[in-house]
Amino acid sequence: MPTTETPVRLTEQELVEQWRAEELERAGYPSQAAVELAARADVDLHHAAELLQKGCTPELALKILL
Repeated sequence: MPTTETPVRLTEQELVEQWRAEELERAGYPSQAAVELAARADVDLHHAAELLQKGCTPELALKILL
């Protein structure tokens, strides 16, 4: 008898963090950095993206934001 998989339901917080990480990756952050920033409620998403747009490297932006 085949087993059925129960769909995983993400919490609202997890969905928000997932969306934030996707947006940060789109802005130019490496995947792991995007996940780390996305989980931090004290990091402004728009400010984080703006730092890269103005020429900061992702590494420098992380130092500024964290």
